Amino acid sequence: MADQSLLTRLDGIEARFDEVATLITDPDVIADMKRYIRLTKEYKELQRLTGATARYRSLLADIADGRELLDSETDPELRQMAREQIDHAQQALPQLEEEIKLLLIPADPEDGKNAILEIRGGTGGDEAAIFAGDLCKMYLRFCESRGWNAAITSASEGAAGGYKEVVLSITGEGVYGILKYESGVHRVQRVPATETQGRVHTSAATVAVLPEAEPFDVEINEGEIKWDTFRSGGAGGQNVNKVESGVRLRYMWRNPNSGETEEILIECTETRDQPKNKERALSRLRTFIYDKEHQKYIDDIASRRKTMVSTGDRSAKIRTYNYPQGRITDHRINYTIYNLAAFMNGEIQDVIDHLIIAENAEKLKESEL
Repeated sequence: MADQSLLTRLDGIEARFDEVATLITDPDVIADMKRYIRLTKEYKELQRLTGATARYRSLLADIADGRELLDSETDPELRQMAREQIDHAQQALPQLEEEIKLLLIPADPEDGKNAILEIRGGTGGDEAAIFAGDLCKMYLRFCESRGWNAAITSASEGAAGGYKEVVLSITGEGVYGILKYESGVHRVQRVPATETQGRVHTSAATVAVLPEAEPFDVEINEGEIKWDTFRSGGAGGQNVNKVESGVRLRYMWRNPNSGETEEILIECTETRDQPKNKERALSRLRTFIYDKEHQKYIDDIASRRKTMVSTGDRSAKIRTYNYPQGRITDHRINYTIYNLAAFMNGEIQDVIDHLIIAENAEKLKESEL
């Protein structure tokens, strides 16, 4: 049986879809880039919903037509066809209703954005830096499997390997909406390479995933940016040592939430092309400011959200990697698997899928759909 309250909501969605479809062809809207991009994103989201709605209405029509045929026909073959049509539609209806209800939940506007992923070695000294390096490799392999582009934009190497801190810039479809579940403290239990007695140590690394800001998300007075150039270090031949391709920017920024002014310092040595490094440093500056300015909004959303799945709390312990047992446990949903080697090789989608399912279930409860 059709959910009448759901159908009423879908009527409004279809009307809005038609309205947005008209707006994005309006020359005045196209001239306003910020509005045009917002509306085209809304159009894509509504397109998925109206497509599911069309399938939903088609199933309801199949049920109505089948019942009408049963009431009017005496031919055994036609009656059997009608029963099969009704059965097929009734079986497909509940799953499609759930799909529509999930699509009706307002999407996080950040989900479709690219991301900046920061990994920092925490407690555990050299072993924490080595683990941060392992996490970096894990995310790089995961990005490769998704067809995303990922590049290390800055890194501070650990004395015994790995990274004290490493920053990745990741571009692709829906990057932030998937990787946002990785924000938090990752704990590792294993015998470190530096351990001579064979004892298991516990170390940690912190992961922060930020949505990459687009140029119109924040206002930056580029004339106030102070630029320095320097020679990049590390391997790479004579060019690295002789050409000042590395860039460093300094920017004085006033935090609108606290009213305080602070200096932002960003370095980028990702490429041997200085203009490209400047462009990427600017992108990181926009993302940094965007993250700070929207922290109040993020905190408000987190406080109202019952789920702890993706609050973005970077101090929360989210996952334990136990090497002696080959075990990974995600503490937010009490989900444990025993495929640590594959997981560290980038096969992390299964855990993310379970986190998405858990969050969607709680969103459905909150929305009372």
